[in-house]
Amino acid sequence: MRLGRKIAIGVVTGVAIAGAGLIGLDAADKAFPPPLDKMRVSAEVLDADGQLLRAFATPEGRWRLKTDVGDVDPQFLRMLVAYEDRRFYEHGGVDPRAIGRAAFQLAANGRIVSGASTLSMQVARLIEPRQGRSLSAKLLQVARALQIERRLSKDEILDLYLTHAPYGGNLEGVRAASLAYFGKEPKRLTVAQAALLVALPQLPEKRRPDRNLEAAEAARKRVLERVAVVDAIGEGEAERAEATLVPAKRMQLPALAAHVGEAALRKAPDASPYRTTLKKRVQEGLETVAKAATLKLGPKLSLAMVMADAQTGDIVGEVGSADYFDASRSGWIDMTRVPRSPGSTLKPFIYGLAFEEGLVSQETIIEDRPADFFGYRPRNFDMSYQGDVTVRDALQLSLNVPAVKLLDAVNPAKLLIRFRRAEVRPLLPVNETPGLAIGLGGVGLTLKDLVQLYTALANRGQAVRIGDGILGQPGEIEGEALLEPVAVWNVADILSGVIPPAGAPQRGIAYKTGTSYGYRDAWSVGYDGRYVLGVWVGRPDNGASPGLTGYGTAAPILFEGFAKSGLATTPLPRPPSGAVRIAQAQLPISQRRFAVNPSGLLATSGREPAPQIVYPPEGAHVDLGAKGLVKGGDLSPLMLRLQGGRAPFRWLANGKPLPDISRRRTNQWTPDGGGYSKLTVIDAMGRAASVGVFID
Repeated sequence: MRLGRKIAIGVVTGVAIAGAGLIGLDAADKAFPPPLDKMRVSAEVLDADGQLLRAFATPEGRWRLKTDVGDVDPQFLRMLVAYEDRRFYEHGGVDPRAIGRAAFQLAANGRIVSGASTLSMQVARLIEPRQGRSLSAKLLQVARALQIERRLSKDEILDLYLTHAPYGGNLEGVRAASLAYFGKEPKRLTVAQAALLVALPQLPEKRRPDRNLEAAEAARKRVLERVAVVDAIGEGEAERAEATLVPAKRMQLPALAAHVGEAALRKAPDASPYRTTLKKRVQEGLETVAKAATLKLGPKLSLAMVMADAQTGDIVGEVGSADYFDASRSGWIDMTRVPRSPGSTLKPFIYGLAFEEGLVSQETIIEDRPADFFGYRPRNFDMSYQGDVTVRDALQLSLNVPAVKLLDAVNPAKLLIRFRRAEVRPLLPVNETPGLAIGLGGVGLTLKDLVQLYTALANRGQAVRIGDGILGQPGEIEGEALLEPVAVWNVADILSGVIPPAGAPQRGIAYKTGTSYGYRDAWSVGYDGRYVLGVWVGRPDNGASPGLTGYGTAAPILFEGFAKSGLATTPLPRPPSGAVRIAQAQLPISQRRFAVNPSGLLATSGREPAPQIVYPPEGAHVDLGAKGLVKGGDLSPLMLRLQGGRAPFRWLANGKPLPDISRRRTNQWTPDGGGYSKLTVIDAMGRAASVGVFID
């Protein structure tokens, strides 16, 4: 462009600005409004605290993250205004003094020394890009700047600049650039970082630090040496900033929670930003564990992990597959939602029911020998048998025969009814009724279903709905608890004693593993007093993987997941009233050994067993807080449990009947005070049993 033409453009532009108000700007403004709402921004997936988990490129492939003035370092804003538009807060969109200065410098030097574009004019160019730098394009830019100033506040104009400023390649906006070059949000920037972000938009492709490092350094230096910038940042800061290296590589923007993000986008395509219940630190930890585990797993094997808050139901971390982009592992399939055989992971609930009904205690002896349940012959995983074992050992060793014996006693249908209390409905084989095989994995269950069931074990028996990780989904489940608190405590007391896998630290968690038939699925679910973490490993195509086991494959991932989640271990709940571990010698005779006769009924003499109080035992001292009781206060309730008898049951305390007749073999009684009390139960046939206890 020749010198005369450049001067002419400068003069014409100045005249156009001066006369803008004389040519019916109001009418033109209404007839041709600026396209402020046409530029789409990237969809964002945020964690529960508002931190960015991942973003999706715009339809044209741009990383354009919505940015407000409050999202960036105030020092960056001061440097930006000082360098680009010193009178930004004073002019109405066009700076006549800057235009006059630019025109004078152009005439005096024969070249452009400084530009006259205000930030408002730059925003006009960004939201309505035009090829070339013609006079008509410049005039339109001026008009648009005036229109923008009439519609928006200064902060809103800055918001548009911060969102749309080009930073090279497909990066647009300060947030995208800060994440790509510094790996962090621009909320807190060093002087060196702020100066680089101010410098790049003028010539974004030529100054890209990942391609033209020297040009980026020179541009940053020019920003730091500008007098107005020095005034904004203070003496000495520029020299220190110049000594800082410019990043030479572009980093990947956050790309966490792929499956949750995709689900949110499908559910509401235009609802960005998508708030989730995930916690970024937890999500990063679980994905790090999953990535490391993938390197050790065999070909075609995937994994999934779900970590939930057992009190609120919030999913705080979720990994749907080993690698979303790994086609050999079908990484795009969210394996947290696919029903698979849960192996032995349902056994704790069988034992919980048996504890609740008073069939067994932890030290009850149960047989682990070959058994035939009307043609169903369960075998242990290692094909061996332990003989006589305690119930505690049977659950810790995950023995199959004892679990099936207990399930036969409590009834498989009753187990599934309890699962419904947690809003979990396992898939049964077509046209089949609940059978004993469900205790060893003969149903279909998703990882999320399993974690939802285990929230009851971490939450004193009350399950919570865990939702899908998107805000608004989780919540309390109304109705009865899945299990009673004492039964839950017994299960946790046993599972917390299971030996961790080799090399894993003891973290104070209770956990259970499971392996499905044919080595197709490996599971491990663990919990402390607050969080539940479930792990699944297997092939998405349901193929067999010899050597795949819950204890050997999934459990190490579980313990590593707890360690890398960054969450402190919450102690398991304290024992509720009536929860004690009774030595075998102190157990009632009926609870010292569990056995069933060929009909599946508890083995007893006579056609129907007489009632027997199994808790509290005869002569027991039960601490219900009587010693420290303040006058007028209430004692804690005492859990009552019986075995045998025919419902309904009438309980008496010191000869006085309790208010309600119950059909359940559990009840509770709140004493009036401490000391000795006699408890009696009478069944429908008039048979009675009594125990004497001391309330402490």
